[in-house]
Amino acid sequence: MISSQEITRTAVRALRRNKTRSMLTALGIIIGVAAVIAAFAVGAGANKSIDEQIASFGSNFIMVFPDRAAMSAGGTRRYLTYDDAKAIEREVSGVDAVAPMINTSVTLVYGNMNWSTGVTGSTNQFSYVQDWVIESGRDITESDVRQGIKVAVMGRTIADKMFLGENPIGKTIRINKIPFKIVGIFAAKGQSQMGSDQDDFVLVPLTAAQKRLVRWNTPGRIGNIYIKGVSMNALSYIQNETEVLLRERHRIKQGEADDFAVRNVTQMLEARRKTTTIMSMLLGSIAFISLVVGGIGIMNIMLVSVTERTREIGIRMAVGAKAIDIRAQFLIEAMFLSMIGGTFGIIIGIFAGYALASFTSAPPIFTAASIILAFVFSAMVGVGFGYYPAWKASLLNPIDALKYE
Repeated sequence: MISSQEITRTAVRALRRNKTRSMLTALGIIIGVAAVIAAFAVGAGANKSIDEQIASFGSNFIMVFPDRAAMSAGGTRRYLTYDDAKAIEREVSGVDAVAPMINTSVTLVYGNMNWSTGVTGSTNQFSYVQDWVIESGRDITESDVRQGIKVAVMGRTIADKMFLGENPIGKTIRINKIPFKIVGIFAAKGQSQMGSDQDDFVLVPLTAAQKRLVRWNTPGRIGNIYIKGVSMNALSYIQNETEVLLRERHRIKQGEADDFAVRNVTQMLEARRKTTTIMSMLLGSIAFISLVVGGIGIMNIMLVSVTERTREIGIRMAVGAKAIDIRAQFLIEAMFLSMIGGTFGIIIGIFAGYALASFTSAPPIFTAASIILAFVFSAMVGVGFGYYPAWKASLLNPIDALKYE
């Protein structure tokens, strides 16, 4: 029986003689392993981002938003209104604070500086519900909202970009050509988990936004309502009672679809997590198929190699190689091809993971377990799909093999 070192050297020499074919054979494994690494890394990164978003929002947080502009019993379109928000705060127990909101895109002007950003119209409860802290100046007040006073609190990004070191407090900016006095600056929060700049916005009183910036035809119309519960245990009750109250206020009959939706943040992000998981499973399935196709490619090439090297196999058997030696040689060749493909696949998969993550704004997470699993699986593919050609080579009759032309 020939030593394992000699069998390994013979297998490596055979692969080196056909470098191009060897690399093309390993290509299927490279693609499969790279896809596995990238899919798991992007999926893990997206799920971690969602977990962090849940933590940042808080678990006792509910959103109410228009589901569709449904027709009410009176034949008019129904939207969420400021009165809806007041009714929730007044009539639903377990509510800590309610912040009705309007969001719109605007252009800010100060001197010769222009800046496109988003404006949020809300009440004095907004900062508490959304966990914003005033760095300098003051927040909008209940009096500002009641009187519709044109004041604004801006995020740190806008203060830095438009005022270039100058103190913005007390200055007047134009929001869509309407003058607003700056009364406060929010402390910086930085980028969100999805990569957006949280500090690039302006807060104004809800009533000022309704009258000056959006001018909707429906009196008191708002975009959505944020509700902060006193505890996580109260969320289910708040959600149910809010739905009942709004159905009553919007005069929605039994059997009719709601023109609004009530969701807590955990529910919304869990739904998103499911979508991310499904996408990861889909990518993983494609990666698995790629590995199988790569394995089939290895088996095909090894069968061709057995046919091409029939005479070589006969000579080796004639000089003392046994069937187990021939089988071992071809198995080692198949495993080497898989391991080479696995190594390059891991490297390419890491680069691909970062490239794909640029579209999700969530950094990929590479774990040692997923990398080791992908590498071991690629080696198993080589052994599994390489066994049949190796077994077929070991069955050749030495005399017939020597006669093969």
